[in-house]
This record gives sequence, structure tokens and C-alpha cells, in this order.
Amino acid sequence: MGCSTILVFLTLLSFASAHRKLLLFLLDGFRFDYIDDAELESLPGFRDIIGMGVKVDYMTPDFPSLSYPNYYTLMTGRHCEVHQMIGNYMWDPKTNVSFDIGVNKESLLPLWWNGSEPLWVTMTKEKKNVFMYYWPGCEVEILGVRPSYCREYFSVPTDQNFADAISDALEALRNGSAEMAAVYYERIDVEGHHYGPWSEQRKSALKELDKAMSNMITQIKNKGLQHDVNVLLFSDHGMTDISWTDKVIELKNYINMSDTIQMKDRGPVVSLWPVPEKHTEIYQKLKAVEHMNVYNIQDIPERFFYKKGKFVSPLTLVAEEGWFIVESRDKLPFWENGTGKREAWQNGWHGYDNELMEMRGIFLAYGPACPDTRWGQCHPPACPG
Repeated sequence: MGCSTILVFLTLLSFASAHRKLLLFLLDGFRFDYIDDAELESLPGFRDIIGMGVKVDYMTPDFPSLSYPNYYTLMTGRHCEVHQMIGNYMWDPKTNVSFDIGVNKESLLPLWWNGSEPLWVTMTKEKKNVFMYYWPGCEVEILGVRPSYCREYFSVPTDQNFADAISDALEALRNGSAEMAAVYYERIDVEGHHYGPWSEQRKSALKELDKAMSNMITQIKNKGLQHDVNVLLFSDHGMTDISWTDKVIELKNYINMSDTIQMKDRGPVVSLWPVPEKHTEIYQKLKAVEHMNVYNIQDIPERFFYKKGKFVSPLTLVAEEGWFIVESRDKLPFWENGTGKREAWQNGWHGYDNELMEMRGIFLAYGPACPDTRWGQCHPPACPG
């Protein structure tokens, strides 16, 4: 992630030095070009934010470009191999417990979260009140600390839930209950998975989000917060089109799955723990599979900033863009389409090599730290090097 991590946290530091309150938005799966110039014509809320603030061209996510790793990279300023949140699904061989995208109770163990200190913990330790809404992990005791308030995530918060969270957050900032508030929005990611990044469903979700942004600006003005609150909006990753009709890699066709101890995740990046005496054999077989790279832990590319992670598996499988790794087709992920039928998540996915343009997200800033609407008068610090 490099540059984008520095960008976010240098900006946060400059905001903090001004003693202004902070409102953060994490917009899951918000691809950078969802708000390019052509799209902005029909998005007045985002257009106003950009006109009064800052929009960078894109943010490159940390590897892997998955949700939980980048939730934590954004809020700690550190790579995955440092903060230890290396996947949406993880396994700890020492304790034989799993982290399964935050849905199992073991995912709330500090074991997974104590690798680095997120911003809300830093703020709380400094006696600053932090209110968090649907933010993954806000209910966890991290390094012995919880935020002042956490409205816990559930699947999937509605647009009305999101609007209510914004109103509650702004009121908490106005009345002095909080110095920082953070709100998570998931629907962009969900519609991108179900229908694809350029589907009408994803575009409809963006229009609802845009209405919420317009309403937020109105509330900021009505509450007299326009000189007291800075707003940051960023995403964890983008989204790419995939096709499961002919781009599925079924591991059972190449190896005996009984020769593995554990397999975590499916899709662009898969973690595999072979039976030790079968490691070399499995590695050699998988190396011959097309459209997939296989790495022993010591051979993972340095540019991933990944291999030193505490929970990294002995073998990491990385698919080429658009390909999907799974044990077998009958274990492809499905979702309920609202009619009682199950459908495959076959149109959009993320997690591919973080150099891909489709994986890049957004970063926006709006508030009194940007006193002039001209780009030359208001922009975050350039990334060094």
C-alpha cells in the first residue's frame, strides 16, 4: 500500500494538529473510477464534497486487497505483515482457532487484533471519546481498550441504518460526546459482488450513498459544524469482473485434499497448510497449475509486505486476474437473492494482486482543513520517494 498509507496518516496528523473533530467513512469495495468525471455528473453529493475538499486519483490497497486486512491497514498505517490481519479468513495452528471474516466468536479474540494499534485505540488512550458505527472490530478489546461507543456490525446495514448513523455521529460531534466518529458502509461492495462493478444495482447503491452525502453536508451546516469537523472518506479496495463459467481452479483436481491440514478462503488468494511430509509434493503439483502462482512462505514477493505475518500459511496461492481458486465447484460462495433462491457470487470479486487498477479505491477529504476549493491551495502531502 505504501504511498496511500502515508497519505492517509499524514493527512490525519495535520487534521489532528488543528484540534478539529474527525468524521471517518469506510466505503467498502468503492472502486476509484466509480466517481470519475463522467460519473460525477449524476452524483451531486460527491461532487460537492470534491468541490469543497480533496480527491486523490486512487488509493492502492495493501496485499491482499481484501476487506479485513485493509480495514486494519487504513486504521493502523501499517502493512499486513506488521499488524497481522493478513486475511478475511485466518487460522492459528498454535491455538487451533480460526478467524472467519468476523462472523465467528473466535474472530473477536484480541489474538487477531493486537498486532498494531488502530487510530480509535490511540484516540481513546488519549482520553478522546470515539463513536463507531458498524465498523468491523469496534466491539473488540484491542490492547486492552474499547472505543467509547460501538454500534456493532450486522449483515448488511441498510441505507436507512447508514443515514441514521451519520445523523447520530454528527450530533455526538456537535454536543461534545465524541471527538471522532467512524461509520462503515457495505452496500457498494455487496452489489459489486452480486451483480458486478458496473451493474445497475451497484450504481443504484452509489446514488443512495450520494444522497446520504448530500444530507450530511446539509446537517454539517445546520449544526454549525462547518468550521469544526473534518471528513475523510476512503475505501479498502476496488472490484473486478470475474467469470466462473470457465475461470475456476478446483484444487481437488490437482491434489488430494486429505493431504492438507487446513485451507482458508477461496478466490484470488488462498492459504494452505499441507501435511508436513506432503508439503513438497503438493507444492510441485500446484506449481504446474495454470493461471495461479504458488508461493512457499519464504518466496512470497517482498512487494506484498506479507510474508512476515504471524498467521501466514506455509503455501499461499494467488490467482491471475479474473480467476477463482476453490476446493471444488460445489463450494463456490452463494447468496440469497431475495426470492428464496441461492445464486453464485459470479460477477465481481476482489483480492487480486494489488497492482491491478480494478483493485484501487478512493480517498476524499472535506472540511476546514481545506479552506480553498482550488486544488493548488488544498491537497494532502505528496508521498515521499
